[in-house]
Amino acid sequence: MNERILVADDHYVVRAGTALVLESIHPQIKIDFAENYDQVKNHVTAHQYDLILLDIDMPGTKYKKMIPELKKIQEGLKILVFSRYDKEVAIQYIREGAEGYLNKQSSEEEIKEAVRSVLEKGYYYPGELIGLIIQNKKSNPAEKLSTREYEIFKLLANGTGNLEIGNKLDIQMSTVSTYKKRIFKKLNVSNIAELIKVHEMMH
Repeated sequence: MNERILVADDHYVVRAGTALVLESIHPQIKIDFAENYDQVKNHVTAHQYDLILLDIDMPGTKYKKMIPELKKIQEGLKILVFSRYDKEVAIQYIREGAEGYLNKQSSEEEIKEAVRSVLEKGYYYPGELIGLIIQNKKSNPAEKLSTREYEIFKLLANGTGNLEIGNKLDIQMSTVSTYKKRIFKKLNVSNIAELIKVHEMMH
């Protein structure tokens, strides 16, 4: 596990404490620090990160807009929102594309679990968030999808990549991307992790 992680928080104690917890997961983890949003952007522009623990209240914050802005700089970047706010705020960041949410009051074990989950599975949603993530969605969201869209939805939920889907269904990659955008919009999800949750709730 030679991951590179950026801990972005304006409080020294939080940065130092989080680094200790991360190093206890694996001593090989490379940890960088940022104290404000400008530093976060500079780091993300200069280095490839496996994960950012992002405080949403640091100096220079753009709040929810930080998520799409950082992902635009580094495609595939995983962001774990690190906040003292409650789950209603967390859900807004997840809708913007964050891979998870961690409360600053979390225990050492919860921090470890969250970081491991994002690095290994690609997302981390505490149990109480799952209900909120799928709220406002029909009990059977698949009713909104056409037959072909549902077929692609199932493949995406099972972790099948765009290229593989294109080969399997004999359609162009660009067509798969168009379907994917349409499916995300119809199901009111912003990333694959949310789509997987919708799929799980249906079975």
